[in-house]
Amino acid sequence: MNPLFERLIRKATLLTHRGNLQEATRAIQRALGAADATPGAERATAVPAANDETQVVDVEARVVGRAPAQAPAHEGGTEQWTDGLFAHQHRPIAYKLFVPEQGAGSPRPLVLMLHGCTQNPDDFAAGTQMNQLARAHGFLVLYPAQTQHANSSKCWNWFKPQHQQRGRGEPALLAALTQSVADAHGVDPQRIYVAGLSAGGAMADILGRSYPDLFAAVGVHSGLPSGAASDLMSALAAMKSGPAAAGSGGPAVPTIVFHGDADGTVNARNGEALAAAALAGQAGAAASAQASEGRSAQGRAFTRRVHTDARGLPAVEHWLLHGAGHAWSGGSARGSYTDPSGPDASAEMLRFFLNHRKAMAPAMS
Repeated sequence: MNPLFERLIRKATLLTHRGNLQEATRAIQRALGAADATPGAERATAVPAANDETQVVDVEARVVGRAPAQAPAHEGGTEQWTDGLFAHQHRPIAYKLFVPEQGAGSPRPLVLMLHGCTQNPDDFAAGTQMNQLARAHGFLVLYPAQTQHANSSKCWNWFKPQHQQRGRGEPALLAALTQSVADAHGVDPQRIYVAGLSAGGAMADILGRSYPDLFAAVGVHSGLPSGAASDLMSALAAMKSGPAAAGSGGPAVPTIVFHGDADGTVNARNGEALAAAALAGQAGAAASAQASEGRSAQGRAFTRRVHTDARGLPAVEHWLLHGAGHAWSGGSARGSYTDPSGPDASAEMLRFFLNHRKAMAPAMS
């Protein structure tokens, strides 16, 4: 291995431990340049220009283990909460990974969690409480971190055409990261899922449509449908009034949607459009919905509409949260953008996810 590459990766690891993700990102970028400059260096393709998103250069994931003080990480099934660094298509990304003790030794599910604008993995994990569910039910949770360099508000760039399709931009980066972590940890390839909030929810829908061979089901909270915007102006319009179009056509994976009808950031019409597009993209899903009214233990009223598949399992679910704003339903106040009074979106998404498996292992390209 190139000694300079090795030194830069070690430096990036140290910077990540210190919480300096911007400097860690720069170190990874320099490491990529060092690897590309070395004769005979391992790479997937010839070196492309740095701004050519159609070319692919993969760098091996470097997982940086850092478990919580109360549970030191080691082989043998001990719970882990680790930092990691990954690079794909000249794009570096930092992430956090939760690996529970429950279910160790056998292939387990994986949930990719995409935070909203201004959030980070720790904040999103605290708010959604997905790690607690993972601890109880035995699945891995992967939290990528968007940077201010990529978006000033740390939003996933769901509204830009170069980030709305397979093989390019953020979808390619997130899918490659997910596959790398799944391979490294022996994840069950039939049970890989993605969920997100707001901009993260919009990107989750894009990933489900762009990589149906990787993700078995999608959860979108307070998000927008694929194809809702093509630039910043159309994104703001869709957020304010709902999408101009019904969403991208083509096949869709099973999808569960949560949206507050008092959401002043992303109009609730987007949730309706998400559910409609998911239903249109699934052959065999019942056109008519089974509707029910309910109320959480904390008093939040909701309407739940379920479209079942040929097996009678929920294929598309739409939860409309009455009086709720732009926040994760049932989340913890320890995280931002949460509504503790609502039904538990994390638990309901998990229940929905585990009803769905892929027919075969992913075959990404």
